[in-house]
Amino acid sequence: MSDAQKISDRTDTASLADEPKPRASFARRLQTLWRNVLGAPSASDPTLLESLEEALEGRDEEGRALAPEERHMLANILSFGELRVDDVMVPRADVVAVEESDTLEEILRLYRESTHSRMPIYRETLDDPLGMVHIKDVVTYLATDGTGAPRDPFSLKAVRREVLFVPPSMPALDLLLKMQATHIHLALVIDEYGGTDGLVTIENLVEEIVGDIEDEHDTDQGPLLVKRDDGTIDADARAPIEELEDMIGLKLVDEEGDDDIETLGGLVFSLVGRVPVRGELIKHPLGLEFEVKDADPRRIKKLRIHKVEAAASSDEDGTDDDKRAAS
Repeated sequence: MSDAQKISDRTDTASLADEPKPRASFARRLQTLWRNVLGAPSASDPTLLESLEEALEGRDEEGRALAPEERHMLANILSFGELRVDDVMVPRADVVAVEESDTLEEILRLYRESTHSRMPIYRETLDDPLGMVHIKDVVTYLATDGTGAPRDPFSLKAVRREVLFVPPSMPALDLLLKMQATHIHLALVIDEYGGTDGLVTIENLVEEIVGDIEDEHDTDQGPLLVKRDDGTIDADARAPIEELEDMIGLKLVDEEGDDDIETLGGLVFSLVGRVPVRGELIKHPLGLEFEVKDADPRRIKKLRIHKVEAAASSDEDGTDDDKRAAS
């Protein structure tokens, strides 16, 4: 190989090294925006938010179209500052907590069943919280020096940690900053009367940005649609509409309707124009009834679908009538 060819090859290699890696622009913009959201100093230009909003509708600054997950994350960051604590909290009914009189065996069982790493401690009711217990502290207690048993009797008071107490109206961003400053990653949401409305962990806040976080301890939630013996159907709101349509033999969304409606949660939202509350019953034009089994202020989680057979029978009768009329 000639010297000229060697020089040419080195030049080509250097040029390739100088090229930005795919999505490097997105990563830089995302990092800068997140620093701005948290109030950290940055050298960003004053039009950062405007350019990111434009990116949501088109391409990034280097002309590449953003992937759907990138647009979704950017949209979440831009809207994060509008969220309140009660928008992201785990409601009281879903809180898994430890009573101060619980034994070590009972606490370990709760950890195993819930897969949570932090649980609040209470006296008699959740309205009298005492702090929280972290699985790491329990494991530390159980760790021995090869003797096979802990040296001291277990004391929940000895492993108890502090929690934050926050009002439902507190901005979610303020809570994130407070958790960052105090290194306390569990907050109890206290209403105006001193009662416990729910709790928020730092994972709840981060999931508002990046979506659901599942680790190796999260268990498979099973099928999204489950038909019950009484004919009703239990459904995860994330289930695709097509799955339910295939199961019951009905077309639930007009082919010329909104293409953005893809899940059962989206369908129910479109029927009422808002996020319904738990226990609410929403009727579909075909006769189906969607009972909201679980929801928070931002999204529908679980549904129970009623009158499936009646709706299917009504649809078949209508089809027969149409055929007779056509003949």
